[in-house]
Amino acid sequence: MNGTRRAFLGRALGVAAAAAAATAAGPLAYAADAEGTAPETARRCRRIPPSGIGMHLYTMRTPLAADFKGTLARLAQIGYATVGVSGRHGNSAAAIRSMLDETGLRAVLEHVAYDIVRGSGLPQAIEDTHTLGARWIVVPSLPGAMHTPAGFREAAREFNKAGLAARNAGLGPVLFHNHGADHQVVDGENLYDILLRETDPELVGFELDVYWAAKGGGSDPQDLFVEHRRRFPALHVKDMAPSGGFADVGSGVLDFAAMFDTARSGGVKQWLVEHDAPADPFATAQNSYTHLANLRY
Repeated sequence: MNGTRRAFLGRALGVAAAAAAATAAGPLAYAADAEGTAPETARRCRRIPPSGIGMHLYTMRTPLAADFKGTLARLAQIGYATVGVSGRHGNSAAAIRSMLDETGLRAVLEHVAYDIVRGSGLPQAIEDTHTLGARWIVVPSLPGAMHTPAGFREAAREFNKAGLAARNAGLGPVLFHNHGADHQVVDGENLYDILLRETDPELVGFELDVYWAAKGGGSDPQDLFVEHRRRFPALHVKDMAPSGGFADVGSGVLDFAAMFDTARSGGVKQWLVEHDAPADPFATAQNSYTHLANLRY
């Protein structure tokens, strides 16, 4: 475990108890704190706007395969406002848009494979993003063979070109979603830092998966939001169990209140819940929504 990861997880574990106690005290405790009457550890009054709490649909892939519209309806009943599309389960973009409209949800992004974004499929991906009513195309991962400094520099060039096409079509920047391997140091260079440095901030942004940023050991979201302002319009909010596995948001060791403290600097607009392997997707959806809706930071 390198120093950055140790510091990040240490802060998560060390502050978690105080944050949980403050959250349990409820909104009134934060209101009192705003007047200077609560402990320093509870000085949190900001909240995630309801319109910013979403579900990344990879979490719900099993129920979606059985009943796409019914799953969307249940997410809306829980309170979710938005979704990130990841897998259509045989539905067209237009059909998904219709189901979203009927259930009162809004798509904000769709995951599109790197080979499509860098190739001849980009115009169709742009059209589909418009059809969904979304703003961002997200590249979910890079091929394993590209995990070298040269590979990430190639990806940065491709992202810049795709981002320009997206902007010219009226969309937001093309985003990149990280996994743990994207934060590794290869030949003395942090791969994720290459993308941050060598992509145009006007054309390329990032959907930061906070779990993988911590697991990969390369990046503390709280620092990234300050050092690379307005480059993180969307997050994957995924918690880490004490064992290092996945957990429902709010049940693990990651200190979301601390990392979100600088989210405004990072330009965060969407907090999308994700769990890679939920035992009960709807229970995960409910638990995670409740935590984010009640979170103060």
